[in-house]
Amino acid sequence: MNAEFKINGKIIETERLVLRPFTTSDADDLYEYASVEGVGEMAGWRHHVSIDETRSILDTFIEEDKTFAICLKDGGKVIGTLGVEKYGLEDKLTEFSSYKGREMGYVLSKDYWGRGLMPEAVCAVIDYLFDECDLDFITCGYYDFNLQSKRVQEKCGFKPYRKVKMTTKLGTTEPSVLNLLLNPKKRIELVFSHPETLIYTED
Repeated sequence: MNAEFKINGKIIETERLVLRPFTTSDADDLYEYASVEGVGEMAGWRHHVSIDETRSILDTFIEEDKTFAICLKDGGKVIGTLGVEKYGLEDKLTEFSSYKGREMGYVLSKDYWGRGLMPEAVCAVIDYLFDECDLDFITCGYYDFNLQSKRVQEKCGFKPYRKVKMTTKLGTTEPSVLNLLLNPKKRIELVFSHPETLIYTED
């Protein structure tokens, strides 16, 4: 089942980053990287074409309170987002009906690709979701063409779970992989549904 989740003022610090709730003053930083062609497209959405579009999306981030701003600890610049979303197909993925989970999604400014910052952010949020929010599992997906996102998830311990087709906000349907991470501090026994898409193997 989808767990309830709100950031509710939570701040997470890592060696190089601060993850915090968004504020209205973040619009310029968000637009700076979200307007770069190829950043949003890797996550299935069109890059922003105006600051007004950014402000509208920022208002949604603030209202829904489930997307962290990824900020540099040195200077405070916002360089990405990390959302703790509801996972899809809740009614069909019956293996999770007795367990609490969410889905993770993220985007990073192109200027900071290749520095290990996204795994640093993702691992910190995983620890928070498992240790403080008491989640049983987290899912996270990537489009087959996004090998960078695949590597991030591998570094953070996610295992391939299902081959799926995801519909993007660009109106395309892309072959994708949905990954799964179970809380290692819990005993979780899953009886998997829909074997036709399943690629998960238990160690």
